[in-house]
Amino acid sequence: MLPIALLVGGVGAAAAAAPVGAAIASVHRASAATGRLHVVGIPFSYPTLNGAAWLLLGLALVGASAIAIALRAVLRQHQAYRRFLSDLRVVGRLRDRSGVQVIADPRPQAFCAGYLRPRVFISQAALELLNDAELDAVLAHEYHHRRVRDPLRFACGRIFSQGLFFLPVLRALFRRYADLAELDADEVAVRAGVGGQAALASALLRFEASGGGIEPARVDALLGRPIGWRRPWWLVSVSVGSLATLISLTWVAGQAASARATLNLPFLSSQPCLVMLTLVALLCCAVIFGRRTAASRVAVTRARQAA
Repeated sequence: MLPIALLVGGVGAAAAAAPVGAAIASVHRASAATGRLHVVGIPFSYPTLNGAAWLLLGLALVGASAIAIALRAVLRQHQAYRRFLSDLRVVGRLRDRSGVQVIADPRPQAFCAGYLRPRVFISQAALELLNDAELDAVLAHEYHHRRVRDPLRFACGRIFSQGLFFLPVLRALFRRYADLAELDADEVAVRAGVGGQAALASALLRFEASGGGIEPARVDALLGRPIGWRRPWWLVSVSVGSLATLISLTWVAGQAASARATLNLPFLSSQPCLVMLTLVALLCCAVIFGRRTAASRVAVTRARQAA
């Protein structure tokens, strides 16, 4: 499932970047202004585009939006992960267990977190709840997630799903992979644990009885029941159609697109000195806004600490 999702995501990323590159390649440098516009007596130049170039520009905006959304998703994933780690109250390491950190949490839980160097965490409540065989099964499950770096794979799946919004099948594929990853970790835990299937099933039931919650598919798999999955054919059709449309339009428009511009900075201006003055003013506004935002965040943090 993961190779298929990565293949679709890779093709989608290439399709999103292609119109951006084609739009840039279609611009031709003109020594003189290709079009002129006077605003309050100030002359500006603007590029001229044919119909195919306008179409390519629209496709490039779609591709640039996908890239921007993916970059924003990367930033949000990183920030969320840092906030998550900062909220954890690590009280020590689990004795005789490699790389397992104990957290102070009244809820029974165990999880793997981290991208390049994932770590296993378990709560004090879980240690009080589980016996030795159940603890071995739970840790074997999390060790498998750590060994194959599932947290990193899950994060990449969320980034691909958000960035390549024109391929809705990716969300379904990565959700399916997340389910299969849990089942694979359960299978490894059953094979490695001393108590086998009974120990893991007992641990899951203890987590559920204490409000931890478990996926029904995991219980069905442990009980030997077949797990069905409806393939999202309509999402596949929509994704293939949008991908084929994007690639075809990019290829057709790229063959006939033509744009001519002076390439002055910024793109529309023929007076660089006026541009620099405008950029300085915008930079000052951005600095002032950033300082006010930082001051408001500090005030909110202090208010929370005081409360």
